[in-house]
Amino acid sequence: MSDTPSKISYHELVSLADDLLASCEEDVSCLVTKIDHLPEEIRSELIVSDLLNASQTFFYFFRVLPDVLAWERMELEPASALVQGLMIEECELVELHFLVRGNKPVMIVSDGEQVLATFSGRNAYADGMEYIQNPAFNS
Repeated sequence: MSDTPSKISYHELVSLADDLLASCEEDVSCLVTKIDHLPEEIRSELIVSDLLNASQTFFYFFRVLPDVLAWERMELEPASALVQGLMIEECELVELHFLVRGNKPVMIVSDGEQVLATFSGRNAYADGMEYIQNPAFNS
C-alpha cells in the first residue's frame, strides 16, 4: 500500500473493486483501462490490495501476458503479496521475482541465495526475462 494515508475507506475500496471486476468480468484489458482512470491514490491502494490478484496487477504494469505457468501462479496470489515479492519464473538455476515498490513494478533475479540483478519500470519484466534467458548467463 502507499505510504500516505488513504483517501478512500477500505469499504469503499472493496465496493469499487467489486464494481470494476463485475463490469469487466474476465477481461483483464478492460480492468486495466478502468484502473488507469482512477485517481492515483486510489489506484495505488488497489494494485497492491487483497482485492485484485497478482496477475491483474502484473498486466496493469506490463500490458503483456507471461507464460501460462507464471500467469497461473499470479492468479492464485493476492496483489498484496507483491509488496514482499512473488516468484513468477524459473530458468535453470535462477528465479524471477515480481514486486511492487513505491507504486512501481520491480523484477528481481535471484539464484535463491542472492540478488543477481534488479529491474524496474515498464520494461522490468522484459529486461528480467532477457536476463534469465541469456545463454551466456546460464552457462
